[in-house]
Amino acid sequence: MKNLSFLATLVTSLFATGEAALLWDGRFNDFSSAADLNKWSWSNQVGPYQYYIHGSGSVDKYIQLSSAHKNPNDTVSKQGAKFTLDSSAYWNGQNMRRIELIPQTKAAITSGKVFYHFSIMRKDVNAPSIYREHQICFFESHFTELKYGWISGEQGASNPNLQWMTNQKSQWKTEWKAGVWHNVAYEIDFSSKKVGFWHSEGGEPLKQIVAPVSAPVSSNGQDWHLGVLELPRSGYPDANEDFYFSGVYIESGSITTSVSGP
Repeated sequence: MKNLSFLATLVTSLFATGEAALLWDGRFNDFSSAADLNKWSWSNQVGPYQYYIHGSGSVDKYIQLSSAHKNPNDTVSKQGAKFTLDSSAYWNGQNMRRIELIPQTKAAITSGKVFYHFSIMRKDVNAPSIYREHQICFFESHFTELKYGWISGEQGASNPNLQWMTNQKSQWKTEWKAGVWHNVAYEIDFSSKKVGFWHSEGGEPLKQIVAPVSAPVSSNGQDWHLGVLELPRSGYPDANEDFYFSGVYIESGSITTSVSGP
């Protein structure tokens, strides 16, 4: 009976694993440096990312790749990325500081149920401001995203929480402490118009924290922004801020809960 039980467990595990399908891989494994992002243009759409939302400086001012920038518990990612907002990080004449990458793919990343994975971390050095609103890893319509810092219109002067939002409403929050990797997956069902939230810290496997809720889900496949948009706020001047990203990919089928991904 024990052998039968073990066999059944093994078959179930293999079946679940087989159901997962990697649709798009943004883990920077094939990059020699952030300068590779410059190979992409509207007339030469190569590589896994569109790179056009940034300031006037060179790419290394805003994105740096290194094995030191990844979640150390992720054994598949060779390196992670440090995204920096500095005094030049204004895009296209806007008054918001921005540094964002867009998936470059023809894969079906907006069809049926899919999972958008990434890990995020901050440090005490160049810490993101708790006095300004940061929109992180968002879709253009903001039907789902992370936010950090004081959110425009809320009471108080600061907010130390990292929050998961759907349609501008907070569904989950935690204090964003320095040095802690937060592993995230957006569970998005483009058919049923629902979004769920999976999360863990460090090397722990992802768990569903918020079951899917209704949301105005929509995307053209070129409007998920890996990165950060910071809203200006009177009385709070710019300071350099660093955000660390790792383990970025999109899959369909059963979710991969391991931090290392598929």
